[in-house]
Amino acid sequence: MTATAAPSEPIGPRRLRRRILLLAVMPLLAAVAVIALAVRSQAQDLALQERALVETAYLASKEAELRHHVEMAMNMIRPLYDSGRDDEATRQEAIRILNAFDYDNGDGYFFAYDYSGRCLVLPHQPELVGQNLWDIRDRDGQPVVQALIAKAREGEGYFRYVWNKPSAREVAPKLGYVVGLQRWGWMVGTGIYLDDVQATLDALERQGRANIDKTTGWIAIIALMALALVGGSTLAMNLGDHRAADAQLQQLARQVVQSQENERAHLSRELHDGTGQTLVSIKLLLDSTMEQLRSEHGRAPVALERARSRIEEALAEVRDISHRLRPVVLDTLGLPSALRHLGEEFAEHAQMAFFMRIGGRERDLPEAVNTVLFRITQEALTNIEKHAQASRVDLRLIYLGGEVRLTVADDGHGFDAERIQSDPRRGIGLLNMRERVEAIGGVFRVQSRPGSTRVVAQIGADAVRRLAVPALQPLAPLRSDAHPDRR
Repeated sequence: MTATAAPSEPIGPRRLRRRILLLAVMPLLAAVAVIALAVRSQAQDLALQERALVETAYLASKEAELRHHVEMAMNMIRPLYDSGRDDEATRQEAIRILNAFDYDNGDGYFFAYDYSGRCLVLPHQPELVGQNLWDIRDRDGQPVVQALIAKAREGEGYFRYVWNKPSAREVAPKLGYVVGLQRWGWMVGTGIYLDDVQATLDALERQGRANIDKTTGWIAIIALMALALVGGSTLAMNLGDHRAADAQLQQLARQVVQSQENERAHLSRELHDGTGQTLVSIKLLLDSTMEQLRSEHGRAPVALERARSRIEEALAEVRDISHRLRPVVLDTLGLPSALRHLGEEFAEHAQMAFFMRIGGRERDLPEAVNTVLFRITQEALTNIEKHAQASRVDLRLIYLGGEVRLTVADDGHGFDAERIQSDPRRGIGLLNMRERVEAIGGVFRVQSRPGSTRVVAQIGADAVRRLAVPALQPLAPLRSDAHPDRR
């Protein structure tokens, strides 16, 4: 036994549209993600490069400032050094001059050490003067004095380290610049604290991150807008499809109603022209036979009288059914006359008062509108007769602009319209009326309370104009061959 593969399900318009949507959205999301990552990476690289450039520029300006300060100090003590004297008094005078120099609100000062590491000048920490600080290290473990002396032995140099900042009373990064007085064996220098540089770089880094986040945010907003555009387009397509489907359903419903009306017209003609004519012929034969019997025997048999009476009743019933299926007056005289005729027949049959009023300027309506409003009136009058226990019926046909509104009201005991319409076992007539009206694009309403029930069918101007286009074959009018017993 061989297994056969199940046939693949055909791809419908909705599934195809869903796949197209995915094919559009997924590459869009992937492209946006790649662009966002690339932009973020490049922005980070640019931020790092900018930080390095700014740091280099700051340090260059700091180095130039340090060199300037040291040159000023050296200009003050150079006459002593160039004098060739190496006595203690000369050196003490140089120490006094260096102690007197300060700048940058006291955070800028000069220091001096001999090449063995003994501190000679340190204005803000005088308790260390005279001590050997050769082995002193900063927070990061760097041998500060050894490194500065090494630069001085080379003639001059810069060195970065961490040292106490007098104004802040805490350690801070510092850039030092030193020169060597080789004959005295001294290292003389000064330094500038770099915490302001670090603060500037940190602020620059924060601004760079903020710019990166802002750019990423804009990319995300653009992506969301693109997704919203795609989603909106899809929604518009779906709404268009739904509208088209609704229009097709309404067209189908109108075609069904039109087919029903055509069938009703056909049955009406068959009853009127076929069965009705046969009954008329039988009635004429009975009349002829009864006339002959009266002339021969003076009177006709009772059975023939009863048969003729039954034939007349059957003929009247056939006429009534024929008129209900498709009233000739609707095709010949129009909707207002057909409604008036229907109402008067109802009033006579149901023993109720009937009043009709026409508002606005009468005009010709599409056949579908005429048929629907006539059937609504038929069903409403039938419901009133069966259930309302009313004494009065008011019918209003209002022409307002391009629209038309039909209202059938009675003074019966009313009913719970909401409950009746939601009960699947009841309210079939109301459901049929609603479907008929909505099938041609109209609005159907029912309002009911004790003493007043109103059935309203309103066909808007757009629906009237649309239905005026001959999209369907018109109903064939009933034949009205002349005969004394045909109506």
